[in-house]
Formats: sequence, C-alpha cells, structure tokens
Amino acid sequence: MRPLRLIAVVSTLAIGTALATVATGKPQVAAPTAAAASKPQIGSYGFDAAGMGTDVAPGDDFFGYANGGWLNTTAIPADKPSYSAFDVLQDVSQQRTLGLLEEAAKDPQSKIGKAYAAYLDTKTIEAKGLAPIMPWLAQIKALKSKAGYAALAAQADKNGVGVPFGSGVGTDSKQPDTYTVNVRQGGLGMPDRDYYLSSDAKLVEARTAYQAHIAKIMTLAGEPNAEARAKALVDFETEIAKAHWTRIESRDADKTYNKMRVADLQTMAPGFDFAAYFAGVGTPVDTVVVGQPTAIAKMAALIAATPLEVLKDQLIIRSFDSFADVLPERFDAANFAFSGTVLRGTPEQQVRWKRAVNWTSAAVTDEVSKIYVARYFPPETKAAVDQLVKNVLAAMDARIEKLEWMSAETKVKAHAKVAAFTPRIGYPDKWRDYSALTIRAGDAFGNKLRANQWAHSYNTAKLGKPIYRWEWGLAPMTVNAQANPTLVAITFPAAILQPPFFDPKADPAVNYGGIGAVIGHEISHHFDDQGSKYDATGKLTQWWTDADIAAFKARTGQLVAQYDAYEPLPGFKVKGGLTLGENTADLAGLSAAYDAYHVSLGGKDAPVIDGTTGDQRFYLGWAQVWRRKHREADLRNRLLTDPHAPGPQRAWIVRNLDPWYAAFAPKDGQALVLKPESRVRIW
Repeated sequence: MRPLRLIAVVSTLAIGTALATVATGKPQVAAPTAAAASKPQIGSYGFDAAGMGTDVAPGDDFFGYANGGWLNTTAIPADKPSYSAFDVLQDVSQQRTLGLLEEAAKDPQSKIGKAYAAYLDTKTIEAKGLAPIMPWLAQIKALKSKAGYAALAAQADKNGVGVPFGSGVGTDSKQPDTYTVNVRQGGLGMPDRDYYLSSDAKLVEARTAYQAHIAKIMTLAGEPNAEARAKALVDFETEIAKAHWTRIESRDADKTYNKMRVADLQTMAPGFDFAAYFAGVGTPVDTVVVGQPTAIAKMAALIAATPLEVLKDQLIIRSFDSFADVLPERFDAANFAFSGTVLRGTPEQQVRWKRAVNWTSAAVTDEVSKIYVARYFPPETKAAVDQLVKNVLAAMDARIEKLEWMSAETKVKAHAKVAAFTPRIGYPDKWRDYSALTIRAGDAFGNKLRANQWAHSYNTAKLGKPIYRWEWGLAPMTVNAQANPTLVAITFPAAILQPPFFDPKADPAVNYGGIGAVIGHEISHHFDDQGSKYDATGKLTQWWTDADIAAFKARTGQLVAQYDAYEPLPGFKVKGGLTLGENTADLAGLSAAYDAYHVSLGGKDAPVIDGTTGDQRFYLGWAQVWRRKHREADLRNRLLTDPHAPGPQRAWIVRNLDPWYAAFAPKDGQALVLKPESRVRIW
C-alpha cells in the first residue's frame, strides 16, 4: 500500500470551520455562517491569494510564488514537527472526533468511551506505576537460553513490541486472491540505517542521544549497569543497520518478493528459529515471502552471535518505548524527549486529549469511524468526488492511448487496468467487529496491550480466507489518500475531501488542481515504477514488452536525476530513487487532472477571475496543497526516510509541463525553466 503521506499545508484561512476554545482548553467546532457557506472557504475562488509571495517569480520558485506570504507569517505549532494543510485538516478531524468520544465517555457501556476515558486517566496510570508492565518484563528476564528467544520474540510481536524481523499477513503479490505471510527486516530503534552509519554531525548527535535515551530508560526502570547495556544495544543495532537493505532497494517490488519454504529460510538463515517464531505469532505456515533475504540471513547470524542479555535488553527497551504513553509520566516524557524532540525537533508533547483521540481512533478505528461519517460526511460530497474520479480516470485512459513510447500491445493491457480500478470514497461499506476486544475502565495499559493483541489476531486470522476487499488501510478521519496495487484500488477518506483539496463552492480549476491532482496521483501510482509491475488483476508480473520497460526506465531515470539535484538542507539532498514513485505519480497525476479540467470546460474558455486564467488557477491550486513548514530535524528525518519529496520540490514538478510555461511565461535563465527537450515526459 502506498499512502499519500502528509506533505502539504495552507494557512488557517483554509479551515472550513472556525475553532473556538472552551474553558477545558479543548477546541470546539463552530458552524460556518450562512454567508460563509455560500462562497469558497478560501479566498474568492478557493485559493489563498493573500498567502502568495509577491516578490518571487514563478519561474524561479513556483512554490514560493504561490506560498511565500504564508511561509513568512505562519508559525509551526509547538506540538508539531511540521505544519501543513494535512495538519490543519487533521486538527479539525481530531477535534470533531473529540466531541464524539466525549459523548461516548458518558455511556458506561461504550467501548470507545471507556477506551478514551482510560487513556485520559493519568492519575490512575501514575498510581499503578510499573505494575502493569512487570509481568511482561518478568517474562523477558526469565528467558535463560537462546533456544527460547524466537518464541519470546513472537510474543513480543503479538504484544505490539518491535522485534528484529517484521512479519504479518498480507496479500500475495503474485497470487492476489490469497493471503501469505511476509517477513521483512526490522530491529532498529532509530528511523533508518543512516542514523547509525552516517558520519554527518547531526546524525552522530542523534546517535549519541539515542544511546543516552536507552540508558535513561534503563535507569528509570531501576535496571543496573545502564550505560554499558545501552552501548551494547546500540552496537548490536549498528550491526543490524549494516545488514539492512537501503530504502531504495527495499521499494523494489520484484527484488522484495522472494517466496520460499520455511525450511529453506531456516537453511539460509540458521541463526534464528523461524518455525518456532511463526508458530508463536500464530502463522505456522510452510511458505513465506521474504523481503530482504541477504539482510535476514545476516541478521539471523547476528542474533546467533549476540549475547542473550543484549537481545533481552532490546525487547525491554522496545517495550518501554511502545507503552510509554500508558506508563508513568517520567517514561512518557523520556520517550518524547528522544522520539519527538531529538528526531523531529518538536518542542512540546501533544496535550493528553489529542493523544487520547489518536489512540482510541487507532485502537477501535471502525467503531469511531461509523459515527464520524454519519455526522460529518455528506452524501453530496461523495457523489461529487465520485464524478471527479471518473473524469480523471477517463483522462488517464486517454493519455495512455496517446503515448508514443508504449507499444500497442501494452496499451491494450493498460486500458484494461484503468477499467479495473475500484475507487473508494469517504468510508468503507463494511465495518470490523471488535466484540472480541476487551476494554476496561481505568486500565490504559491493559487496553493498549489487548488492542495490540486483537489487531495481531485479526491480521493472522486472514490466512486461508478470501481477500478482504472491503477493508481500507485508512480511517475516514484520516487526511490522506492511498493506492493499493494488489486490489487495483484508490482510496480517498472523508477527511481529505475538504478545502483546500476540495470545495464545491470553489472554482473548478482549483478543485482539479487540488483533489483532482491527488486523485490523479493515486491513479498514477498504479503506473509508477513499482505500481506498473502489477497487472489489471493486481498480480505482480511482467505485462509490458521489454522495449516498453526500457523506454519507461529511460524517462524515470531523468526524473531521478532531476530530484537528486535538489538539496533542501545543506548536505541532505532529495533521494531521487527513493521518491521516484511519488514524483512519477505527481507528474502523471497533475497531467491527467489538467486534461480532465479542460474536458470539463466543454470546449469553452475558462473565465478570468481576479486577473487569473483557468490554467493559472489550476497550477496555483496544486501548489497550495503542498504548503508545508518543517523544523530542521523533521526535514532531515524525512529526507532520509520519506518516499515523498518536500513540499517545494513537489510543487516544482510543474517545470516539466508545457501548459505551465504557457500559463506563467517564465523566462529563460530562471531556476525552474527547462528547455522542451529537457522536460521529463512519462505518462
């Protein structure tokens, strides 16, 4: 699954509903006035013209031209690592959900109400101290030999505690009507191998802070020899990092599909008892799909060579990190000091009610979702977006037919894939059953543990069953979108279908440049460098001719080179290979949305509004949704780990599009200007 990550922003002018603060410090939604409801929620036509950079030429920096004023006047909230339109809308979604949960908390029989109230009850959490986690810690400490490590790691996995090997049940990419068990590399406490291996001063600082964090948690937990144990654990994870595939290597759908018998996996990686592990997690299968075989083999050897006490310490630290929010405040604060402040640059922890909303929404997602959509997602929005999806799909289909580099043979199959798409808008048509999940009042730790175990059991129970085609990877309350290659599906949750992405009162050009391009982006993921490997049935297979593949790679190689040249932070460039899928989807999606917009005009010229043409408004709508401000640590983190380029570079994709040049007349020599023969043209 490839979600559209949170990489966009507008000013608070983009909020469709006003926020009021009550005595509790919790915001409430104020209904828009009748006058406000009769016009776009942003500006005069759906774009925040007041937030433009009047001193920036579009040909030098289209992001700054569209958003410079906003950048200069917007402060990142103290509890956020960055600030974007996604964040603005997520705040609205969060406080709407707050209202629903506070209503539910008044009902002693409400599962979501009890979950929310227990998470908020920090007095009880403090009073219990470490008692809730002690039985699990005792189980870890009781392990006396390596022979039982695999079974213990399996129990940790079920509890929601990170282990060296990530596993789970998912769709078999080469048999998309069946589920399989996937095994991938894991075992790092920091976001990426570069945090362990790079000599960059900032990453060295983070590495030092990580070791100090481990020592502090050990000390808070009353463990002896904290400093030495912390060093040993960091040394172990550094060796794991050396074994890891890079993120660019790990996004290759072909190279990461390695189906093998468990017996053969055991022969390849003899240092870890995989059969015992799979039995322990509830997936005692004969075959699995291994993501990074060489890394898995090296990691198994490391486990065999590493002292048992270090392996146990890793489980202890992961346990405290996983459950810090439902343990005494000293653990919660220590966890945030590293994961929030060191890694992301965030000065302040979110207030408790926000985290209570987030956790409850994640733990019993569908119980919250069905109430949310009933109250906040009107049927007319679903119908309007459904039509937009059809229009952009038709535009993508037409673009395929016009490709000069793709063979007629492959075009037939590409058209079939477009026809096979399943658009999913607003919310799923079926909800998950949480009757087996026990939620108790005053038991925040137990609720989180049981919710993790329920989610694990729910996942493993899919083995041997038909694919849950109705199931979404995103909640309706989530401001995001998603493409699923094995389901040939595109998903747009309710919460993203608001301004600046979509406003029925806005000029169509802005809507097509906003949600239309997002729709095109998700459609295009099925035709990016990895999504294009899946056919109309969702099967990972070669359905292109060799010549088509070669022509495609020549074009995507140009896009990699273009993005490799961008350096948002000194010493940290955009990784063109890591961001290729998203950049391809931006390029193709924006192109398809542009075509769909012009078809929607029915042969008529777009009106001029406030001195802007339709094409100008279309591209301004695109740049507006990618507004974002980062803290330095967060931007560094994203450049190392995020498959999306930062907001400015996403907006700059326009430099490859001929209509953008016609709309804004950039001058030769300006930074974004490319000669026609140098513009990347793929879909």
